[in-house]
Amino acid sequence: MKNYSIAVLPGDGIGPEVVAQALKVLRAIEKRFSLRFGLHESLIGAAAIDACGDPLPEPTLAGCISSDAVLLGAVGHPKYAQAEIRPEQGLLQLRKELGLYANMRPVKTWPQLAEQSPLKNELLAGVDLVVVRELTGGLYYGASGRSAGCESAYDTCVYSRQEIERITRCAFQLARARRNKITLVDKANVLETSRFWRSIVHEIAPQFPDVTLDCMYVDNAAMQLIREPRRFDVILTENMFGDILSDESSVLAGSLGLLPSASTGEHAGLFEPVHGSYPEAAGKNSANPVASILSVAMMLDYLGEPDAAAAVREAVDWSVAGGMVTCELNPEKFLSCSRLGDLLALRINEKEDLETGPLLFSDQDALL
Repeated sequence: MKNYSIAVLPGDGIGPEVVAQALKVLRAIEKRFSLRFGLHESLIGAAAIDACGDPLPEPTLAGCISSDAVLLGAVGHPKYAQAEIRPEQGLLQLRKELGLYANMRPVKTWPQLAEQSPLKNELLAGVDLVVVRELTGGLYYGASGRSAGCESAYDTCVYSRQEIERITRCAFQLARARRNKITLVDKANVLETSRFWRSIVHEIAPQFPDVTLDCMYVDNAAMQLIREPRRFDVILTENMFGDILSDESSVLAGSLGLLPSASTGEHAGLFEPVHGSYPEAAGKNSANPVASILSVAMMLDYLGEPDAAAAVREAVDWSVAGGMVTCELNPEKFLSCSRLGDLLALRINEKEDLETGPLLFSDQDALL
């Protein structure tokens, strides 16, 4: 039996609720595939600040470094929005300490959810793309501050050759496993860092002759994601552009609650839903756990368990096809966060029974 050590960071807001459903799925995977996951829960974000004044306590970081993978819920709370110590600082520090320079955010569409997107159905069919975002450089990590009289402020965007080269190679390798196309998104007509990116990517591209490279300014890319999303396979971009474009791409799938992510690099990979902590919905059992559960699928791929990852994705596809979704996707007939987690875990372990039995709970039970 294979054993894996997983650091579990539920975090803030709806994070603990969606992570709880992801762990149900992980336990179902254990049973079906004879795997063993040692789960070690720790604090991060606002929960950690509340407990000890630090958004990334030392025991949390040590546990993540010593684990095979990290499963994160979400960080953030409005009560710390203007504070000197903020929950998001814990996540940024964790990415830096683990060397998580490569962030992958896949986006796919389901025909059954086409009406959830504001785009026309014919634009959505067959959309399957990945945003590869550089995660430990750029504006989010550069020097920042305000003038002594608070009359001005600055944020510095800096990228090194090594940072650009390693994320570029990651994107090209991923493209080879997909449809062999990369779109570099930058602002090379204005920014020197973007021109630096473009020159280095063009240096590396000939090493991957089977992959087609094109370049697009970020403003045009934002428009083309809506006008012609099927044109994209792998989008390679810097930190801030990747953050914005991947959130924009959620309208293709119909909800941020459907989008997972993986961050990999020098130490244990980190897997988390793209959505934020959404504290307004915390404790209501209404959050969509699918993004967190699909993040588990990405984690299983990372751990070298592709069959287990495929079983998770099949369960999600089955639930979407059967209309088993949470309230933001169908406010008239929906399941609670915990009920959907239960169903997906059952699907993984009791496939035949579920195919012949009742598939939906009643609305009366939706928030139980």
